[in-house]
Amino acid sequence: MFVPLAEATGETCGGKAGVLGVLLRAGLAVPDGFVVPFAVHDAAVRDLAPHTSHRHGLGTLRAAVESRPLPFAVVKALERALEGLGNQPVAVRSSAANEDTSEASAAGQYDSVLAVCGVADVAAAVRTCWASLHSPRATAYRTRFGEDGSGSEDPAIAVIVQRHLDAEVSGVMFTPAGQDEPTAIEASWGLGPSVAAGTVTPDTYHVHPDGTVTCVVADKPTRLDRVGTQLATRAVPRESRQRSTLDEATATTLATLGSNVAATLGAAQDIEWSIADNRLWLLQARPITAAPPAPPPSSAPSGPVTLSGTPASRGTATGTARTVQGPQDFGRIRPGDILICPYTDPAWTPLLRIAAGVVTEAGGALSHAAIVAREHQIPAVLGIPGATTITDGSVVTIDGTAGTVTTTHAGPTPPTR
Repeated sequence: MFVPLAEATGETCGGKAGVLGVLLRAGLAVPDGFVVPFAVHDAAVRDLAPHTSHRHGLGTLRAAVESRPLPFAVVKALERALEGLGNQPVAVRSSAANEDTSEASAAGQYDSVLAVCGVADVAAAVRTCWASLHSPRATAYRTRFGEDGSGSEDPAIAVIVQRHLDAEVSGVMFTPAGQDEPTAIEASWGLGPSVAAGTVTPDTYHVHPDGTVTCVVADKPTRLDRVGTQLATRAVPRESRQRSTLDEATATTLATLGSNVAATLGAAQDIEWSIADNRLWLLQARPITAAPPAPPPSSAPSGPVTLSGTPASRGTATGTARTVQGPQDFGRIRPGDILICPYTDPAWTPLLRIAAGVVTEAGGALSHAAIVAREHQIPAVLGIPGATTITDGSVVTIDGTAGTVTTTHAGPTPPTR
């Protein structure tokens, strides 16, 4: 019923699982696990779509999928498979048919659940991953890439169940597309979602072809860790907030590992990784759909620029600044506005179809928000402390190639809905 992760293929288990299977078969360090393949999802929930999505909408379909108990045979198979992993905490992760492709990453669009313990919670997490197929962010993303997101057209989805890693350091790495380009690495303390979701501004490393390593160390005030059976955001001790997460030797080792992954998969890769138990682990690899801009010069920008940050998506845009603190503010965004926010998580994807550009207070060029902005071809500047103090309603120009934000003049602020 289930597929060992080392035997997974994209045809039955989705792009994410299929790639991890290739890496395991190549002898690379990937946490062990198994896959709940497409066929199990099809048999368990596909009958809901014709009766639910068209009459009541995708929100109702999502709720129906998430609330429907797994079939008894699937639960018993989960029990056996979890025993095979030693009944340790696991990570439960989506692997959709349209995820991690060379045309579209679907970065962060489907759910993952970390630090899951026990068969009942794993079963619930599997349903959560299945249900995320019908979330507003996922359907909006698919619409952007020519899929209508209706229940009958949704892609197949599988679920990966892997041993959870209590990582001390995690991050994202982009391997070079050309011989003269560096390997780009972003890293922060704790579990990987802090970097991937852009909730912290990570340390940035570039490992150049001649072996030299350049680094920009960020202020990393928080970290995400497993505490018992829960995830918790914790304060980083003051002495570690501005301490480099990687030394040069580790950054170089990571770059070498990235080269091995790219050679194995035949193309430049966007790789998620962690350091746990004093070992480097690979968590995900996918083709790079859109490379980030080059790092900004170390000198301060000249001219009337008010703020500068990390260039995350190329291009320039001028529009009305709209400060968004959370979902309660989503209705304030109008086409052509510049989205100004603390950070963006995957639920904000629909806004990137409306906004002319995005500016955040936290995050790096390899985060999910930056990847999706590049796929939408809108400029983005990330990691500007205090960006949300930009006057709401003012006119701003952002340059996602240079990493700068300029305030032109103040404009009227529309009433809040």
